[in-house]
Amino acid sequence: MNLAMSEELADLSNYLIYSAMAVYTLAFLAHIAEWLFGSRSKVARTAAALTADAEAVPAQRGADTIGVTVRGKGGSTDVLERPAVVTRSASPRRDAVPDGPGAAAGDEKGDLYGRIALSLTVLAFLMHLAAVVVRTVAVERAPWANMYEFSTSFSMTVVGAYLLFLLAKKNVAWLGLPLVATVLLDLGLAVAVLYTDSTQLVPALDSVWLIIHVALAIGCGALMYVAVVSTVLFLFRDSYENKLASGGTPGKLATSVLERLPSSLSLDKFSYRITAAVFPVWTFTIIAGAIWAENAWGRYWGWDPKEVWAFITWVAYAAYLHARATAGWKGRRAAYLGIAGFVCYLINYYGVNMFVNSLHSYSGL
Repeated sequence: MNLAMSEELADLSNYLIYSAMAVYTLAFLAHIAEWLFGSRSKVARTAAALTADAEAVPAQRGADTIGVTVRGKGGSTDVLERPAVVTRSASPRRDAVPDGPGAAAGDEKGDLYGRIALSLTVLAFLMHLAAVVVRTVAVERAPWANMYEFSTSFSMTVVGAYLLFLLAKKNVAWLGLPLVATVLLDLGLAVAVLYTDSTQLVPALDSVWLIIHVALAIGCGALMYVAVVSTVLFLFRDSYENKLASGGTPGKLATSVLERLPSSLSLDKFSYRITAAVFPVWTFTIIAGAIWAENAWGRYWGWDPKEVWAFITWVAYAAYLHARATAGWKGRRAAYLGIAGFVCYLINYYGVNMFVNSLHSYSGL
């Protein structure tokens, strides 16, 4: 392909990215309208599941008995003892908390905005996908040899994963608003800070392992993102349910937003299952990187900053999975480890490339 045609295709890819960003913005506004105008679920919906019915039980004889005065004919009185009846509340059942109905909350108007938001997200994704494909044709290689290409491919994969979950009938409508907001931030960073002109690969990157290693890293990162959003929302929803269980009264805004989410138990399970499924693939991703390093530099491991942070990310997620399997380390404490794992992933793929000199710096910004 001649240089002029490559430049034209690269420009077309850029225009498609800008167009996708514009449509993502409209989808973001539609999601906001969905949450604002959808029906507002009531706090009693979750509170009813957390408040067990009181049960009456007879108390022990003695201090827990009460005297009853019985007056007979002729003015005689007798005092009889009978067991007191006390009220005992069963422990709240967190596993009985129902999932929220999603951002639309079953409201017709909210559903309309939700359908508009989803349609716009699909349209933006198709533009986004077209931009990545055109960039691939323009550079005649895999479209993730620098940070700009990595960012655009990563955010596209995140949206693709979200849409696949929806096609699989998973209850992930609640993910739409934070996902679109994050994609806009990622693409904004890509075009404003990370943009790199289309160029050919340096010899060290010209390998089939570029396709295998980086594609796996992008796919794992996309699913890790879905998991970490679920984990963060779990922390908010868990605090909300704890406040209700202890008799507190959350604010109207918290009620409006958090009642629409799945229960804390559902969010926790969703995040855990994704992470457990991704972890073996992430392990192979590191192994693939080591094989690529041996082909490029003649050694499998050299404690380069990128390699170190890839390993730290692996350790963080291994600790999270171990914590989930260990009694006493479930719930919030394990969630913090899951969040730490994704922060390590971001440091590895953004912080190291942008702020640290390493053998991987030749991929540029």
